[in-house]
Amino acid sequence: MKRWMSLLLAVTLMLTMAACGSSKTGGNSGSGEALSGVEDGVLTVGMECSYAPYNWTQTSDSNGAVPIVNNPGTYANGYDVMIAKKICEANGWKLEVMAIGWDGLTPALNAGNIDMVIAGQSMTGERMAEVDMAGPYYYASIVCVTKKGSAQSQATGISQLTGTCTAQTGTIWYSSCLPQIKDAKLMPASESASAMIMAVESGTVDYICCDMPTAMGACSTYDDLMILDFSNSDDNFEVDQSEIDIGLSVKKGNTTLLDAANAVLKTMNADDFSNMMNDAIAVQPKI
Repeated sequence: MKRWMSLLLAVTLMLTMAACGSSKTGGNSGSGEALSGVEDGVLTVGMECSYAPYNWTQTSDSNGAVPIVNNPGTYANGYDVMIAKKICEANGWKLEVMAIGWDGLTPALNAGNIDMVIAGQSMTGERMAEVDMAGPYYYASIVCVTKKGSAQSQATGISQLTGTCTAQTGTIWYSSCLPQIKDAKLMPASESASAMIMAVESGTVDYICCDMPTAMGACSTYDDLMILDFSNSDDNFEVDQSEIDIGLSVKKGNTTLLDAANAVLKTMNADDFSNMMNDAIAVQPKI
């Protein structure tokens, strides 16, 4: 009986300790209020660190880069880092960046491993069913990228595009835009933005679909690539602008971080975003 009572007491103690603990972003405080994730003064932001000009990895802290905490000796920079720094500066927080694969960003956020995702994510209805999103922090447009002098280079609308194409996995570019091209031969999705760009640069596909900043970043690296922008044509992709604008993610119900991010973004306009993006493109490394 004593052994049984001792075991019961031990189990009760373990459960009590577990109930008192909490993760950085997803637990509850003793008062029952949800934790925001920045009680320690640190905002942990997830991004791929391989999606220039939104974010990339470099080997020094030049041009304002910040350390990648889960990849010692490397640094993150890009438009997303610039936005994250503005949010942190406005709130007196320290910025911490974690490199996470595209498909792992939302799971990491919802598991409490990071506080926020700033990674060039479109504000799609599907994504906003999983997380809360602040923004936009960039007003996007959809374009294609092809080789100069290719069969696609003279196209003035999507109906004139033919041949093989791809886009990054998990994006509206691949799931919604490319299927609108009647004569397209859709190839498997690329695992990352850099892999998508290499697919067209290497000739593996005839063209890719992405947003304007990604296309600009690709063309700044490879001078044999060109942008196909059909924005002023009736023969363009049909998209809901609210679903292609770029936003940042927080865990559902985290109003502290959502409001803090929106408060900063509301002080900026489209020109501010464009100028900052141009600054990012000017210092990005080769993709």
